[in-house]
Amino acid sequence: MSSMRTVNDSPVVGYMTGLLYPFVIIFGLYVIVNGHNTPGGGFQGGAILATLFIGRFIVNPVNDINAEFLHDVEQVLFTLIMLVPIIFLFYQLNNRLPWLNEPFLIMMNLLIGVKVCLGLTIVVFRFGFDEESL
Repeated sequence: MSSMRTVNDSPVVGYMTGLLYPFVIIFGLYVIVNGHNTPGGGFQGGAILATLFIGRFIVNPVNDINAEFLHDVEQVLFTLIMLVPIIFLFYQLNNRLPWLNEPFLIMMNLLIGVKVCLGLTIVVFRFGFDEESL
């Protein structure tokens, strides 16, 4: 047997990952909030935010995230992603209150961003801790 070093054996990798967390959060939120004006938006920002959980999984593979709860939250977000535009357009808020168009787009980007972040996190943790595939 050879003694193979894993990523979680290195304190430098763990320290650097922890150091990068605030910057990744700020960058992910920036991409989400400015998605209606610049390239990017909910999906790209959500994928950036998911790298926090994926990076934590790579550095310290501990199954301490409740994937079922995240899946339930993701389903609620999907329902909101479907209902909010229907309500917004059904009551013609885009025509009656044109100043709401930009906050509506930002809110939709936030909903999509959080949903994508949760979805990617669930996928990585389910594949990472799927005991049948080992």
